Amino acid sequence: MGDSQDHRDDLKPGERPTLKTISRITGLAVATVSRALNDAPDISADTKKRVRECADSIGYLPNRAGVRLRTGKTHVISLIVSTEHDIMNHTARLLSSIAGGLRHTSYHLVVTPFFPDEDPMRPVRYVVETGSADAIILNQTEPNDPRVDYLMKKGFPFVTHGRTNWSDIHPYCDFDNRRFGELGIEALTRRGRKCVLLVAPPPYHFYGKEILEGTKEACERTGMKRLVLQDVTTDSHIDDIATSVRAALKAHPEIDAILCGSTNATVAATGGAEASGFVIGDDFDVFAKEATSFLNLFRKQILVVPENVGATGALLARAALQAIDHPSRPPIQELSVPTFNDPLGAG
Repeated sequence: MGDSQDHRDDLKPGERPTLKTISRITGLAVATVSRALNDAPDISADTKKRVRECADSIGYLPNRAGVRLRTGKTHVISLIVSTEHDIMNHTARLLSSIAGGLRHTSYHLVVTPFFPDEDPMRPVRYVVETGSADAIILNQTEPNDPRVDYLMKKGFPFVTHGRTNWSDIHPYCDFDNRRFGELGIEALTRRGRKCVLLVAPPPYHFYGKEILEGTKEACERTGMKRLVLQDVTTDSHIDDIATSVRAALKAHPEIDAILCGSTNATVAATGGAEASGFVIGDDFDVFAKEATSFLNLFRKQILVVPENVGATGALLARAALQAIDHPSRPPIQELSVPTFNDPLGAG
């Protein structure tokens, strides 16, 4: 039988799929089957593939309580996310890629949400104190993030999507938002723009701080004037962003460029400007980033930097697994530096 064959017919009437069932079907020892399903390093990739395909085919599910009693592990990784993200934010893409990174391991991804009016420490404490996961993945980090401080003091495995002021000692994966901001100002300057309106992330988030600092420094170098929307951020409702952009354009007619820190903010800001009678590509340019190819379908004139969230999610999964299994190793740390393929020159 081929490795990918459906083995459901190999089950005896009324038989519940177990390790012994997989052992009987594959001809491998029960211990080998168990170690293959747990991604043991001494088991070959071909054997692991064969065992996993058989397990999937017959519908085998491990007894989580038994696994925890034997190993002390839940084989669960918790992704803690805020519910305030807009549907076009890259959270869905991130979730999918993390799950993909865990697909051929013994680990499962569980999403633990928290609401904007809640203490963000609550879900973190819950996971740690109940032992409901073996590691935590966090995003929307702050420079002195209390969640990271707590996890480091507890010695609990974790990885962050985004950096903190302690990034030199903990695992993280991040997008270089400072460089993104610099690329945007440089590209807009090459197009002759003189005054940029920045729709930034919340300044208390590390990536928000990075975009603010990157654009500020680039504007000082290029001589471009920068205005930052004060009443909304990229986390605001799209209607509020559009309204705020229209008000800014009315108050500051010199604005001829918009730089946005998220996809949904870009759509809202562009719509707000167009509702005020501005023509994209003529009266103003827009510079933005995205995780999926969407913005140029919306408006082909938008200047777009891609953010490879798929690769980031897979790396976050690997970093979490290493933090669990090999805590003494140097933490996995990755900063993705963006590029912009500008037909007008540097980037």
